[in-house]
Amino acid sequence: MTAALVGFLGYLGFSAIGGQFGIESRKDILVDIARLSGQSAALQAEIDAYKHRATLLNADRLDPDIITEKARALLNMANADDVIVMVDPNTGKPIMSSSQNLTENKFN
Repeated sequence: MTAALVGFLGYLGFSAIGGQFGIESRKDILVDIARLSGQSAALQAEIDAYKHRATLLNADRLDPDIITEKARALLNMANADDVIVMVDPNTGKPIMSSSQNLTENKFN
């Protein structure tokens, strides 16, 4: 009986130190917690972005100006009253020259 109790005590001691939830496994558990917390924050931000986009689709909150702006941007169409700003694709800054000085390449 004594040998069985000492063996059981040894098993409990090994589990407390080197087992799956023991002292030595604590570092791995903390690393997993940090990694999963980062993933949770990223997923929560994605969920919030989808919620925001879904609220923009509410019929009471639709702004006709935003809808027409998005539609024109998708279709590459402009209205006669629109002001068009040419942007240099390399720098992302507006082109500051007159329309006579622009070459055919800059219109593309």
